Amino acid sequence: MKAFQASTSYSVGFAVSSVESRSIPSRHRYYMSAKVEPTEKSVEVMRKFSEQYARKSGTYFCVDKSVTSVVIKGLAEHKDTLGAPLCPCRHYDDKAAEAQQGFWNCPCVPMRERKECHCMLFLTPENDFAGQDQV
Repeated sequence: MKAFQASTSYSVGFAVSSVESRSIPSRHRYYMSAKVEPTEKSVEVMRKFSEQYARKSGTYFCVDKSVTSVVIKGLAEHKDTLGAPLCPCRHYDDKAAEAQQGFWNCPCVPMRERKECHCMLFLTPENDFAGQDQV
């Protein structure tokens, strides 16, 4: 009989502790995220690169200038932190490895091969969001 009671109390205790452990961590975990601002020099380098590449490829910037600005800033941030202008519009499990591989470094392979820019930085003239500017 004692073995049965011990087994029952162990099972009940286990069940209770597992429920408690699931509800407690959400109150005790803290997440920190640091946003790194790119240097002015990197932003200027990426702006000049973007203008030059738009002219060379016959593409245009988005009619909404804030899109162009955010993408160039993201490229500059990655240039500063990773050493390469990794596409800022995609999710990566390992940004450093992706930057080293080069597939998604701007201009990415889909842009170079098919003029497909996921970020909407370089748009073909037929794109509804293409503006008239290459600067």
